[in-house]
Amino acid sequence: MNPSADNPLLADAGWVWHNRFASLGPAFFTRLPPSPLPAPYWVGISPSTAQLLGLKTDWLSSDAALHAFSGNIPLVGSAPLASVYSGHQFGHWAGQLGDGRAIWLGEVQTPTGPLELQLKGSGRTPYSRGGDGRAVLRSSIREFLCSEAMHALGIPTTRALCITGSPEPVYRETRETAAVVTRVAPSFIRFGHFEHFAARQQWPELRQLADFVIDHYYPNCRHNDRFNGNTYAALLHAVSQRSAQLVAQWQAIGFCHGVLNTDNMSILGLTLDYGPFQFLDAFDPGHICNHSDHHGRYAFHRQPEIVRWNLYRLGQALQPLIGEPTIAEAALEDYQQQFSDSFLQQMRAKLGLSTPCHQDTALVGNLLQWLALQRVDYPIFWHRLSVAVAEDHFTPVRELLLDPVDFDSWLPRYLARLGQESRGQVAATMQHTNPRFVLRNHLAEETIEAAKLGDFSVLQRLQTVLGSPFDAHPDHAAWADFPPAWASSISISCSS
Repeated sequence: MNPSADNPLLADAGWVWHNRFASLGPAFFTRLPPSPLPAPYWVGISPSTAQLLGLKTDWLSSDAALHAFSGNIPLVGSAPLASVYSGHQFGHWAGQLGDGRAIWLGEVQTPTGPLELQLKGSGRTPYSRGGDGRAVLRSSIREFLCSEAMHALGIPTTRALCITGSPEPVYRETRETAAVVTRVAPSFIRFGHFEHFAARQQWPELRQLADFVIDHYYPNCRHNDRFNGNTYAALLHAVSQRSAQLVAQWQAIGFCHGVLNTDNMSILGLTLDYGPFQFLDAFDPGHICNHSDHHGRYAFHRQPEIVRWNLYRLGQALQPLIGEPTIAEAALEDYQQQFSDSFLQQMRAKLGLSTPCHQDTALVGNLLQWLALQRVDYPIFWHRLSVAVAEDHFTPVRELLLDPVDFDSWLPRYLARLGQESRGQVAATMQHTNPRFVLRNHLAEETIEAAKLGDFSVLQRLQTVLGSPFDAHPDHAAWADFPPAWASSISISCSS
């Protein structure tokens, strides 16, 4: 291994580092290096994320990169640290949390703006709460694949640059092996960062954090008329709007996050922390994808409500800066309207409708009612409907239903609505909105089982398919088919 000609203990990716978060000071983090990962090996690499970061392919495949992204040697210019935050978990105040197994490496300049890098699974930190600070190969593969799949679907998300694995044993329900995911985002600041300083009544730090987020990510909040120049109310409103738009996209695509605690909510409206997530198979609004969620708090249909609840916790944290409670309430009062508008916009696109119409709410509502009543496979229904509109042949859609009476009643209304649209444009919109491929649980499980045996080719192929989910990929048509019977027995929990 030769990480650097000048210093064999350093790796140089050629980045220009900014490290703005590190400028906040010691109240916000603890400086410490990642724990070395013994005998690391490559599991997966995202070429598109590497390109985003301006990394050269030959360097990324080097021993220097392998060891740097395993936490074994430092990157030139990085400033490793673990940040502190608090939060509500499953609706209860959990107190101090923090980066229990993640090390923030720093922030690099890219052609699209500054991006932060983080090693997830890189060992114990002062915030590990007794945990080992490691991530397992199983959950690391799920996060790597899903974050890249969500990006390809056009849904705001953190990205994943790579996964490295190790034979080091990690104990969860069973003995597993360790892995590290290198995550990428404009910022990893969470609602819980604000809750931490508010709960401790550290008002200078709370203001410092809010000003930091406004200055770097929401500068328009400095010049707002809606809240009479109240910058912090404008911040709360902006975060509320982004969060509403994000959860609308989740609901439209059929994505269940599984653990929407306040410490898993991004201040930038990104999908953050892929744990017990799932894309719906059968359309079941009450589906609970997290087997640790015994009371169904984070069931699929409750996600918009839970995001709103989390925003109110953020509002409480920002209250000392905002001032009057009524102003904070005003900053959140149109969350539901923003969600409803965004969701209807998403569903119009899925139906190929480019112009709004007053009857669309009922058209969408009726559709979702009978999809739920008959537990129709959600991704397959939308893909078949897209093809049916293009070919003017709806029998394959009808065959999805045990009792097609509701579909037979709904279809003429839909076709009449399409009469107001260009059919060619409708088909094009639908086929670029309704994916053939999503990361179903059984596909992730098959990939994980192969990886445990040292076969990463399944991951590479699935990564390619999920990277262009609207394309045909005829060699992998089976991945767009119905899930096998055993898929319903897959158990996904918070353990990772």
